Amino acid sequence: MRFPAIAIIGLMALSACEEATGEADRIARDTAKGVVNGIVADRFPGVNAAPLTDCIIDNAKITEVYKIAEAAVVGPTPATTSLILDIAGRPETVQCATDSALNSFLLGG
Repeated sequence: MRFPAIAIIGLMALSACEEATGEADRIARDTAKGVVNGIVADRFPGVNAAPLTDCIIDNAKITEVYKIAEAAVVGPTPATTSLILDIAGRPETVQCATDSALNSFLLGG
């Protein structure tokens, strides 16, 4: 009888940990978006940075998202810009940006 109770408590603790990690990841992604948006706007003036920013963040590994988010505190470095441009050049990111631009064109937005 004691083992199931311990197992349930363990599962509850794991669930709480996963929720905290999920929240931390969401905050890091939101923070990183601000950094990416600024760099995209600087590198590509006149381009609506938001859709490309979303594609970059969506195709970044979570460790990369945390590195980019760190730049919101310490300031972006050439390494930050290089990382963002690397992610932007990935086939999945390019496809996402193409799809986003096409949808915007077709929908008139």
